[in-house]
Amino acid sequence: MSDDRRQGRKNDVRAQGGRGLERPQTDFVQPARRVAYEVIAAVRESDAYANLLLPSRIKRAALSTADAALATELTYGTLRMQGFYDRVIADAAGRPVTAIDPAILDVLRLGAHQLLSTRVATHAAVNESVELARQVGSHAATGFTNGVLRTISRSSADEWRERVLTEATSDDDRLAAEHSHPIWVVRAFRQSLRLEGRETELEELLSADNAAPKVNMVILPGLSNTEDTDGLGVANDFSPIGFVLAGGDPVHLMQDSGGRLRVQDEGSQLAALTLSRARPVAPGERWLDLCAGPGGKASLLAAEALAGGASLVANELVPARAALVRKALAAVPGEVPVWEEDGTRFGDDHPKEFDRILLDAPCTGLGALRRRPEARWRKQPKDVAELSDLQSGLIHAALGALKPGGVLAYVTCSPHIAETRGIVATALKKWEGRVRTLDTASVLQGLSSSELDLPGDGGSVQLWPHRHGTDAMFITLLERTE
Repeated sequence: MSDDRRQGRKNDVRAQGGRGLERPQTDFVQPARRVAYEVIAAVRESDAYANLLLPSRIKRAALSTADAALATELTYGTLRMQGFYDRVIADAAGRPVTAIDPAILDVLRLGAHQLLSTRVATHAAVNESVELARQVGSHAATGFTNGVLRTISRSSADEWRERVLTEATSDDDRLAAEHSHPIWVVRAFRQSLRLEGRETELEELLSADNAAPKVNMVILPGLSNTEDTDGLGVANDFSPIGFVLAGGDPVHLMQDSGGRLRVQDEGSQLAALTLSRARPVAPGERWLDLCAGPGGKASLLAAEALAGGASLVANELVPARAALVRKALAAVPGEVPVWEEDGTRFGDDHPKEFDRILLDAPCTGLGALRRRPEARWRKQPKDVAELSDLQSGLIHAALGALKPGGVLAYVTCSPHIAETRGIVATALKKWEGRVRTLDTASVLQGLSSSELDLPGDGGSVQLWPHRHGTDAMFITLLERTE
């Protein structure tokens, strides 16, 4: 944020009686609540990512295990259900949330979550929220906060749910309100499920987005033994190289293993394995991870390439993300080059150079709303169109960089049709006669530990949180024929 914009925001806060975040803290707000508020405010003010910021704030505040768990629940719970809480707050306040000072709105959202979705005592939720409002707002704001939260506390969660749903203007608006998703996301999910003949699963999917995900770990193939994970958890449902962590801090586990064990969603594991195990590896093959940041899939591919006698090149245009890729690859023996080139130029700069390419394309991230709940409020329909142009450019470049007979895995962490099947269909039309779709579903079923429920024609695979317990990963294998 520029200095002018930052100063403008402070002036706006003062105009509403606010005092900003510079006010000295007191001891009246429990540390877990303060950490949760700070992260929620940072998400709003500076587009921070909660999953990256929260651990550092917990560490800085030296929270106990219990307080860290509370801060995590308050942060993610508030961000997930923000849309629903905003409707409750608007009703209780008698004004739209856009008319409420943003800092105070954050306090109200956090308080509403405690009142409606946790076992926190009413007096603790209200009193500490009022104190928090005093620290970040004005004297008038404390009375306003107290009044709104007292009004919310007079009705049960079920009563508020009924009231909010009664005010919905359509079936999609009702689903958007109840499950706290923007209505355009609800409609996009419905359209994708409809293509599978599974539209009736929409509410189940929306509910799954609001459930805390499991912590999945990956064991880099050939670099660590499954015996090293005995007692740490249970095997994944589908990925043969991972497990679900039973408990504890995964950071220490990753550090102790030298990076050979790491956190990675099961869907991401399957996406990388679909490429590396699409066919037997011929020694000397060259592989490319075209958009490798932050490096999770690249490290898995590097381990798979090493085991098969192939070599991997990782590419990441953004220098900061390229640094993360290098860090992720450090656990894999040998040299894995990390390039910082424009992915859309690979077809011209590296024609017919690679045997296998992973294109994990930049996308809206709508498939990972369980892990990054704020993304649902951050993205807009126009973002899909802008990203689709980039995705089309990247898949065209990737096919150009692929050797005849080579395989491309097009992957997105989004089920939006415009980012998935639409991109593939456009590429197939442009490369008609030179590219064909492989039976992605058969490849994935062949490597999976148990059978996956995969409706459709098999050319593309869409994984789902509610059906597979993974992020909503889309995977299509394409072969260049000439």
